[in-house]
Amino acid sequence: MNYLRRRLSDSSFVANLPNGYMMDLQRPTPPGSSTSSPASPATERRQPPSLPTQTQSSGSASAPAPASAPAPAPAPAPAPAPAPASSGGSGSFLSSFSSVVKSAQMAQNVAAAVHAKAAATAAEGASTGNSQPPKPVVRKPKILLVIDDQHTDWAKYFRGKKLNGEYEIRVEQAEFSEINLASYVTSGCMVDMQVNKGGSKVVRSFRPDFVLIRQHAYSMIPGEDFRNLVIGMHFGGVPSVNSVFSIYNFCSKPWVFSQMIKLYHSLGPEKFPLNEQTFFPNHTQMVSTPTYPVVVKMGHAYAGMGKIKVENQQDFQDITSVVALAGTYATTEPFVQSKYDIRIQKIGNNYKAYMRTSISGNWKANTGSAMLEQIAMTDRYRMWVDSCAEMFGGLDICAVKAVHGKDGNDYIIEVMDSSMPLIGEHVEEDKQLITELIINKMAQVLLGVSTPQPSSVKTTQPRRGGQRSASASPSQSAQGSPQRARSASTSPSQAFQPGPIPASSGPGAQKQSPQLNKSQSLTNTFTETLRGNVNDDEAKAETIRSLRQSFASLFSD
Repeated sequence: MNYLRRRLSDSSFVANLPNGYMMDLQRPTPPGSSTSSPASPATERRQPPSLPTQTQSSGSASAPAPASAPAPAPAPAPAPAPAPASSGGSGSFLSSFSSVVKSAQMAQNVAAAVHAKAAATAAEGASTGNSQPPKPVVRKPKILLVIDDQHTDWAKYFRGKKLNGEYEIRVEQAEFSEINLASYVTSGCMVDMQVNKGGSKVVRSFRPDFVLIRQHAYSMIPGEDFRNLVIGMHFGGVPSVNSVFSIYNFCSKPWVFSQMIKLYHSLGPEKFPLNEQTFFPNHTQMVSTPTYPVVVKMGHAYAGMGKIKVENQQDFQDITSVVALAGTYATTEPFVQSKYDIRIQKIGNNYKAYMRTSISGNWKANTGSAMLEQIAMTDRYRMWVDSCAEMFGGLDICAVKAVHGKDGNDYIIEVMDSSMPLIGEHVEEDKQLITELIINKMAQVLLGVSTPQPSSVKTTQPRRGGQRSASASPSQSAQGSPQRARSASTSPSQAFQPGPIPASSGPGAQKQSPQLNKSQSLTNTFTETLRGNVNDDEAKAETIRSLRQSFASLFSD
């Protein structure tokens, strides 16, 4: 029995049992059995011999008294008791072992059922579209470097804007003098910036993804030559508006004027009336000019700097000595008796035209007091700026400056790039247009997403409106004055139709009627303007223009 107990308690014995043998050991115990565990095969094999013994003992108990003399006969009955005990012990062990196996199998079945249910739920949710949305992926913002002064906070205009609805735009703004950089073949351009904000110095290093250049990269003023930074950006392959290639080409005005000469020869003087200009690489060739007065421009400068009006040969020789001291090149161009200046600007697909009239009487319209007025955009003006926008691979932001002389002709004198100043009453609108242009360019260059552009160009016209009923030929409209156009719906030929100018609006109006005071002169201007025009809206526009000219003549006197 001890041997059987050891064998049944050994785990290797149970492991070596044949398949299906554990199921026999787990059969339920017969109702008459005293043990709670199922009977072992050994007990079942020993039970048949024990039945006769029990029968004999029961028969002897029912026999008469004489036959029961040998009383010790029932005593051997307790002898087989150890066998059921050992069988019960082995049966309880096997029962507990089997219960552990069943519990493990049940746990596995439950886990498999839970997994299958979860998979079925996910599949059903995916098929019905009710599954939980995935967590948004946090993307690294794109860095926009804006090179401009601190008068305009460009971060305000890009706040809340995203590229393709995914990438935020982080704006870093500084001037050329506040940045330094290093460019690499593999890692691109790395910019170091030191900016004074609120009295404290802010130092940052970053790799710009895009650049907006709103500052001149080169000037002959000491300390304002930043062409090395432009070269570094081009070396690092940083995309920008305008392109870094065009920014570098705009660092020399005679170089830009040479591109305008190509347009002059290709389009002709009628379509592209370029003002004549002579280039001198140094002072040695500056002997004389065929006509006087002339305007001498020394080197590369902006905002009217380095420009001198020369009236005669003696003054020209004096300026030659100044050019020799400056050690730079110079250009000369005939002086045009200006009636007003014209500026046509292009930002993306938006066009605007302005007219600037000097009030202080200075020959430089951008110096002293001047009156700025927006005028109607014509096909002639649009052709000018579109032709110049094709320079150096394309200019997204540019402007053309021209002079309308007193002889009635227009003279184109200059082209400006993305560093052009914003003027007029639509400055905020222009900044918004630049913002949208930068976002579209960044999405196109960095993400490869092309934003659909409007099919037609947008032209911002003056608010005051009037429509002419007459028409004029293109040649007449070319010589007409833009002050006649005041309506967005007026065609270019209609807008620039020459018309009768009130006598009081001429330059000698005040001298021709000295007996009239200022109020009478303005009243006559109003009356004559109303008489000379049929359309009321046109009359109002002409009246306002005439009044402004009268005020301008009063201030100039």
